[in-house]
Amino acid sequence: MFIFRFIRRVISFILLLIIVIPIYVAGNVWYSARQSSTEKSDVILVMGAAQFDGRPSEILMARIEHANQIYKSKFAPRIYTVGSGAPGDRTTEAAASRNWLIKNGVKKSNVVAIAQGRDTLNSTKAYAAVMKKSNLSSVIIVTDPYHCFRAIKMAKDLALSASCSPVTQGPGSLENSGVNYLIRETGAYLAYITVGKLGIKLSDRLMQISLYS
Repeated sequence: MFIFRFIRRVISFILLLIIVIPIYVAGNVWYSARQSSTEKSDVILVMGAAQFDGRPSEILMARIEHANQIYKSKFAPRIYTVGSGAPGDRTTEAAASRNWLIKNGVKKSNVVAIAQGRDTLNSTKAYAAVMKKSNLSSVIIVTDPYHCFRAIKMAKDLALSASCSPVTQGPGSLENSGVNYLIRETGAYLAYITVGKLGIKLSDRLMQISLYS
């Protein structure tokens, strides 16, 4: 009967979407990790990661060092660091990043620490708000390669002009990232553009070290 054929076609179409869309997103995450280009901008933004009593983790250190290289190459006149602290921390990810940059030659006046955000979306909202107050609109996001696609999407959704400069060393680099990181970012991106758009809070800070192996 027609109705059964129609139902089968609808089910087949839904199953096709369930398969095709994640593959399409994964392809974009993979491509963005390898084809991101650094463009001259108003701000270099260091995405937060764990710190230990003011000492950046290996993941965060790779991002800070990469941001410093971009800054010295004059791609942007200022650096923003972002990230709050975990309960009980005496400092924040943003402060740990800023302190390292200042100790390594960046002028204090050129580094702004934004001690907010324990996940990508809240961190993006925090630095976007600070940029807009300063009438700044373009940003180079420094993060791990597979994180670039989602980080750029969130920035653009907040009306920023965004590019990404992925780290080339450390646990989050392409050389050291495993397929788990690609799968995780695919899922995180799909969650953001679906339930995340409905205002459902999503946290991506429960990353396990296995994602970098």
